[in-house]
Amino acid sequence: MRASDEPLQLVATTIYPDSVAPAFCDVFELAPPTSGEGYLNWLCATIRKHRVNLVVPSIECDMYAWNDDRSAIEATGAEVLLNSPGLIGLCRDKWQFYAELLRCSPESAIPTRLDGTFESLAEEYSLPFLLKPRRGFASKGIVMVEDESTFQEWSADLGGILMAQPVVGTAEAEYTVSGFFDQSNALCCHMTLRRTLSSEGFTQNAEVCDLKGVEETIGRLGRAFKAVGPTNFQFREHCGTLKLLEINPRISAATSIRTAFGYNESLMSVAFFLDRRHPVQPRIRRGTAVRYTEDYVFFAGDNL
Repeated sequence: MRASDEPLQLVATTIYPDSVAPAFCDVFELAPPTSGEGYLNWLCATIRKHRVNLVVPSIECDMYAWNDDRSAIEATGAEVLLNSPGLIGLCRDKWQFYAELLRCSPESAIPTRLDGTFESLAEEYSLPFLLKPRRGFASKGIVMVEDESTFQEWSADLGGILMAQPVVGTAEAEYTVSGFFDQSNALCCHMTLRRTLSSEGFTQNAEVCDLKGVEETIGRLGRAFKAVGPTNFQFREHCGTLKLLEINPRISAATSIRTAFGYNESLMSVAFFLDRRHPVQPRIRRGTAVRYTEDYVFFAGDNL
């Protein structure tokens, strides 16, 4: 947003009183937890207080809560940077998403089951295989099953909480691809990064790359799932085919990396949601990115 040629006032919120967020905005508001009873009233009051034109979710729990209360938030007069309600709803449960993906784009689907014994799953998927949470993000909660004892430890959760999948591709062939879709679900532009993950499940290192077939693949998936606005796809390449790990129907955490290489989804979203202008494919620089920890110091007397 700071790269805009126009003077944008940025209002940031977080539930953490010791966050660095005040350093990156013009106005800071301490928020209650999204799951709290008074959160929606607080959010709408904050939007009206600062005459916010566009509200942007940056974490999954906000996206899902805002999708549930979309009409109430829009009643404030603000535009809400949300994808299509149907896509957001599907992404809430990876099993339901898999069932729809199997219907509309089976070549992109990773085989998935909600039942099975260790013997049947090991025979079908080979070892190791995965037990993956139906609800979750950033690779959290994934269990790598290499033996029967590990499977038995988690088998009671298979079906209701966990689902089983084979391991596809390799960590060296994992990609995060962001596309921007118009109101007709047509792909306007996109960018691909080959990535490695941190222990927390987020992108640690990334390299700008060209990925064969990715434009056609995300274009097809965007139409099938009726994607609108910034939409993030996670793939692994497996036997020459792009297998979809998941869709994040929002601006994802690697947006700062993409912006550094010329793909600024935040400004695309301002133009699209507020000015009704479609983004066009930007010139993307080549290179690699490494994430690291940085200190930010607030001195006594700083106006926070």
